[in-house]
Amino acid sequence: MSKPDWDGLLLDARLATLAEASGYGLIERGAIAWKDGRIVFVGTMADLPGPPTALAAHVETVDGALVTPGLIDCHTHLVFAGDRAAEFEMRLQGASYEDIARAGGGIVSSVRAVRAASEDELLAQSLPRARALLRDGVTTVEIKSGYGLDVDSERKMLRVARRIGDELGIGVRTTFLGAHALPPEFAGRSDDYIEHVCHDMLPAIAREGLADAVDAFCEGIGFSIDQTRRVFDAAKAHGLRVKLHAEQLSHLGGASLAAQHHALSADHLEWIDETDVRAMAAAGTVAVLLPGAFVCLRETKLPPIASLRAHGVAMAVATDCNPGTSPLLSLRLAMALACAQFRLTPEEALRGATVNAARALGLQDRGRLATGLRADLVVWETGEPAALSYWLGGAPARRVVVAGAG
Repeated sequence: MSKPDWDGLLLDARLATLAEASGYGLIERGAIAWKDGRIVFVGTMADLPGPPTALAAHVETVDGALVTPGLIDCHTHLVFAGDRAAEFEMRLQGASYEDIARAGGGIVSSVRAVRAASEDELLAQSLPRARALLRDGVTTVEIKSGYGLDVDSERKMLRVARRIGDELGIGVRTTFLGAHALPPEFAGRSDDYIEHVCHDMLPAIAREGLADAVDAFCEGIGFSIDQTRRVFDAAKAHGLRVKLHAEQLSHLGGASLAAQHHALSADHLEWIDETDVRAMAAAGTVAVLLPGAFVCLRETKLPPIASLRAHGVAMAVATDCNPGTSPLLSLRLAMALACAQFRLTPEEALRGATVNAARALGLQDRGRLATGLRADLVVWETGEPAALSYWLGGAPARRVVVAGAG
């Protein structure tokens, strides 16, 4: 008898393949198999080409459990040192995000902590956060820099992000966010700092291959449209795709600028208008919704979900895990908040944390259950896809498989 060819095979699964443009793509009494980290079979058990034990080295029956693609957290600031719990208390006492930033808190306080931490210390503090996301079903995570704001510290953050992927065996995409805030040594000289980002920091990071994309914080307390454009032009010169923190606190036109540069995504978007939405639709730029920050900042201006829907803009959902405005370690909770706060449907939320999140990272090999794609999948303690956005908390991920392992 020949040796089984497949590495793993799950039986009696309720597969949410998300293989089509809409709907969960459910397959009842389904089977899914993988070999060498890739999916090799998706279908009904009745369509298997032979007896399960003759097909796969490891066969498991999941008794009707829901199986989805692995979740993808496409916007995080996961690598940082310390925390900013004191600022949380300040906000509850009436201080605004801008008040805290201008008083020397906010991003700059995290910069001080990151600069003081060694690479190993930074890794040790960041790994538990990554493990929490993995336990919750996340198999790919985007990690931004932006708390170093000098060449060595930004490089250190991006190296730590890559080490997290190696340590946990998960997919990691790294984003250079040097234009996140103005460091103290450049106080009052934002144009000089942007020159430093474009001509010193970005080239050094590009030479070492530490970043997959480039981001910026285009906001009144961040950087202007013209300064952001300079960062985008520098990224293009180094062959790097762009994305943008846009229209979170005000409307500067950042989302339209991102679309002009065919950005992978524009993120936050509470203040975008119809012109921005049309531009994003034409460019194929994904709208990344970040309800954790919306809730933590007690915002009231909702992103225009109906307009994004009407114009066919792909909507992703992410945690925005960061120490100041979204200390969120559950992508499922972000999905639930996107439904409760922004009125996404559970299907839109799941698609936003899989198919559209993959698009927001420029990844074509994951986010769906289909042959040839990476074998990233989650077996859940439920049979209902809507339950993933229904429960606020808990630990429903029974098993997480990353590239066929797990």
